[in-house]
Amino acid sequence: MERILVVEDDLALSTGLCFELDQTGYATQAAYNCKKARYLASQEDFALAILDVNLPDGSGFELCRELKSAHPRMPVIFLTANDLDEDVLRGFDLGAEDYITKPFHMQILLRRVEVAIRRGSVLHERPDDKELYQDDFLQIDFGALTAVCKGEKLSITPNEYKLLKVLTANAGKVVTRQVLLEKLWDCDGNYIDDHTLTVTMNRLRAKIEDDEHICVKTVRGMGYVWQRQQK
Repeated sequence: MERILVVEDDLALSTGLCFELDQTGYATQAAYNCKKARYLASQEDFALAILDVNLPDGSGFELCRELKSAHPRMPVIFLTANDLDEDVLRGFDLGAEDYITKPFHMQILLRRVEVAIRRGSVLHERPDDKELYQDDFLQIDFGALTAVCKGEKLSITPNEYKLLKVLTANAGKVVTRQVLLEKLWDCDGNYIDDHTLTVTMNRLRAKIEDDEHICVKTVRGMGYVWQRQQK
C-alpha cells in the first residue's frame, strides 16, 4: 500500500483529501505545517508528497527543496491557490512532478497522483549501465541523481535529469519536442506546456555547456540532438 504525505493547513480540505486517497487504496499521513511534515518524512518512507505552498510556519517551496534533498526519488505534487506563472515554474524547477491549482477536480487529482507514483516507482528500479553516462566533459549517474561537469558537482533538478536521460539515450538522433513532453510529463496529464519545456532546456544547457563544449543541438521546428559521444 503506497503511503502519501499530505501537507495542507486547511483542516477541512486535508480531511477530505486524506479520505478520498484512503478510499482509493492509499495510506495517508496528514501534516498541517512544515515542522510536522519534516518529522513524518524523517520517520517513514512515502511514495508521494502533496504540498500546499502557503503554510503557517514556512513555504511549501522550501519544504519541497528539503524533501527532495533528503528523498530525491520521492515525487512531489503541489496543490495550491498560487497560480502565477512564476510560481508554477518555480515548482517544476524544484523537481515537482505536477503543479495543481485550487479549485481542482478530485478525480483529476487522483489520476495525477496515480501517474506520479507510477513514475516515481520507475526511478526505484535497480540501476544498470543505462543509468550511467560519461564523456570527457560530463559524468551523470541517473540512479543516484548526481552529475559532475569539469570536476564540479552540478545542481540539476529531477526534471532536468529526465531531459538528460532521454537525450543521452538517443545520442545522435533528433528527439522531437512532443516526444520529450510525452516521456517527461505524460501527455495524458498535461503537466507542462511547450514554453516551460523551452525554459527547462535553456536552464539545463546553461549548466552543462560552455563556449567549447556544446552538448545539445537545436533542430529548428523539430527538437533536439545530443551530439556528444559517451565513453
